[in-house]
Formats: sequence, C-alpha cells, structure tokens
Amino acid sequence: MLVNLMSRTYGPLLAGFALLSAGGTCRAASSAPQSYDPGKIPPVELVRQAVQNEVAANNSSLKHMFRSRKQNPQGSQTRLYVETQQATAGMTVAYNDKPLSPDQMRDEENRLAGLASSPEQLSRKHAQEAENAQRTLAIMKALPEAFLYEYAGEVPASDGVGGANHKLVRLKFHPNPAYQPPSHTEQVLVGMEGALEIDPTEKRIAQIDGTLSKEVSFGWGILGHLDQGGHFLVEQRDVGKDSWEISHMALSFTGKILLFKSLSIKTDEVFSDFRSVPSNTTFAQGVEMLKQEEAKLFQNPAQAANAPQHSR
Repeated sequence: MLVNLMSRTYGPLLAGFALLSAGGTCRAASSAPQSYDPGKIPPVELVRQAVQNEVAANNSSLKHMFRSRKQNPQGSQTRLYVETQQATAGMTVAYNDKPLSPDQMRDEENRLAGLASSPEQLSRKHAQEAENAQRTLAIMKALPEAFLYEYAGEVPASDGVGGANHKLVRLKFHPNPAYQPPSHTEQVLVGMEGALEIDPTEKRIAQIDGTLSKEVSFGWGILGHLDQGGHFLVEQRDVGKDSWEISHMALSFTGKILLFKSLSIKTDEVFSDFRSVPSNTTFAQGVEMLKQEEAKLFQNPAQAANAPQHSR
C-alpha cells in the first residue's frame, strides 16, 4: 500500500521518514466520534494503539489507482499510479502542469512495456519495494519507544487530514534518551522532535510533523548523514471504504551520502483521486489502466495536470 508509495518515491535513503506507512483498511473499535482523555489513556498508549492499526492496515489487500503532483525547486511533475500484484506501476503525465510531448509519452510507454514484459525486472522491483516497506514498518513499530509524548490539545480535521468530522489529538514528541535503536534503520529517530496528530475515533495517525534537532546518520548500504534542521511533514486521510492513504508529504533535507557527496532534497507532494482497483490486477493490466486514465485525463485540459492543492 502506501508503504510502497513512500519507499518507491523517496528510496531507501528516506524510508525512515515514511512514518505514516500503512494505508489500507483497518476498522476502529467504534465509529462514534470520541474525545481523548489524557488522564485515562496516557499519550504513549494512544500512539501504541494507532501504530498497531497502521501496521495491521499494511496487510490489507485493497489496491488503488491515484495521482500525485510533486513540486521541487526545478518545477513540478504529475504522475499516475496503480498498485498491482507484482509491483506499483507509475506513469509521468505532465511536467510543470503541461502534458508530455508525444516523444516523452512514447518513452514512458516503452519503459512500462519493457517492465511488463520482463519477469526478472518486475521481480527485482517487487523485492525492492518489499525491502523498503519493511524498513518503513520497522520505523513505525519503533514510534512508541523512540519518543516521549505529551498531550498538546485537540485540533479539527481538514479536507486533506484525518477522518471526516473528527477532532484530532495533538501530541508533542521528543527523543527518548533511554531508547537504543536496534539497527541503522531506526537510527534516524534519535534526532527527531515535533508533533503527531491522531484520530482518536479511528486510532489512526493523521499527521506527523518532525524536525531534526541534531545531525543523524543512516545506513541502508549508502552510509551518510542528514543535517540538523531537516524537516518533514506527512499527512494521511480517510479516502473511503475505511481506507486511509497519504494525502500530502513535504520534505526538506540536506546532508551527505557516502560521506562526501552532497544531498539536498526539497519536495512537496500532494496525492489525490484515489480509486480502488481489483486486488488481482496484474502489472500489465495496471499499465493499460494508466494509458486509459492518461487519455481520459487530457480530454479535459482544465483538470489534466493539476492535483488539488493542499488546504491546510
């Protein structure tokens, strides 16, 4: 699900920041709006319950087609995605909100056709997505122990964040000095502080806003570090059928890779237009869905490349 989206989009380097990981379906015990009483449920217990639901939701077989629009200092890129049995198929359809040229679109279609016709390449792609997803899940499972939490009030949900008409519980967090990361994967957590927003009705994480309070190292086969002051924002919402998916992700980091190569990432990405697809969709079928969606999208130039702007 969205574990694969975040891991695929930003690669193993930033898999650790994919803290809203699971997406998918996971029903809460009660659907009635609830208020949170920090005197009865300690903040860390609310985090633990939400993390359990996020991890459980990752096992959902529900799959989606959706759209993303990523903005960085060089411009914007709009892509369509379909989650399939073998791997996630993605097609670029616009740069700077302008449709691809015929040559560019031909290159995209040829790239996807090559993947669809190569079991070996698809197997490698699937394995990479699964490996990145496991790193992301390891980060998610570490949240209750890696940080100390304090109640910081309630905030209303908005169009792009949380469940419909639900108030969100806001929790501030900072590193737990007693936490010992079990591997390089969790090492990035030791320098983070910020705030979580949790839907207390659905027990799902609606937002995480974090900043690196010190330089942190990372491994994953590409040793390096991220500088103090790096920032990330990830937001998640209910997209229907009790399924939660990421609606917005913003990253701003500098650092070094392999100790000498400079790293600079500044992106803002909005995800929209989620629609369920059959759980048995093959990669080849997904590619055809992308082609049909691209053709349909550009029959209406006014909406073609523009994903909805984030409203919060």
